[in-house]
Amino acid sequence: MRDTKIVAVLSQKGGAGKTTVAMQLAAGLVLQGYQAAVVDLDPQESAARWGESAVDPLPFAVLRVRGDRSEIERQLHPIALRADVIVLDCPPSIDHPHTHAALELCDLALIPVVPSPTDLWSTRGMEALVLRHMRERPRLRGVLLPNRVMRTALAGDVLKVLGDFTLPVLNASLSQRSAFAESAVRGASVYGLGRAAAAAQAEVDKLALAVLDELDE
Repeated sequence: MRDTKIVAVLSQKGGAGKTTVAMQLAAGLVLQGYQAAVVDLDPQESAARWGESAVDPLPFAVLRVRGDRSEIERQLHPIALRADVIVLDCPPSIDHPHTHAALELCDLALIPVVPSPTDLWSTRGMEALVLRHMRERPRLRGVLLPNRVMRTALAGDVLKVLGDFTLPVLNASLSQRSAFAESAVRGASVYGLGRAAAAAQAEVDKLALAVLDELDE
């Protein structure tokens, strides 16, 4: 698939903001001058429904893909002909075959982490799975992304615990902002919300740049 890079957005359970990260990241990559596509591997089809609800066309394609590892790879080939980066929105599960297929195909595994104790516990399982695939595929990279971050003492304490994980923490984070929820309702990214979403847009800018840095290493 030419020089197309693949980013898998993964979580062990729902509520981590996986689809929001995938959709906003794709929009941020487009703003950085890259052709992007989101591939929905999640049976819940949140990304696909987001794209279908868009009033104005999104600047990137959103496509449903299903099947085993070889079938997914086959379906990614034509997408890679027109995309520099493919973002995989994976099922919220460490056991689903689409999750394992994504980890066999991607260049970067991105794990959104909500700063709460229960989310940290579930992240341990996903980290272990990613580390196992990294041992089998030395070129695979994995990072943690603080997501839905609230500026509270508890959140700050939880974020400090991320330093105890083996995977590094990405040099970016997304806050708990109404703009992210509103953009999903509108079928848009935060860039489609205008100046009122400037703070969220700046966070997505930083996310896109941090992901590109990881893909270049």
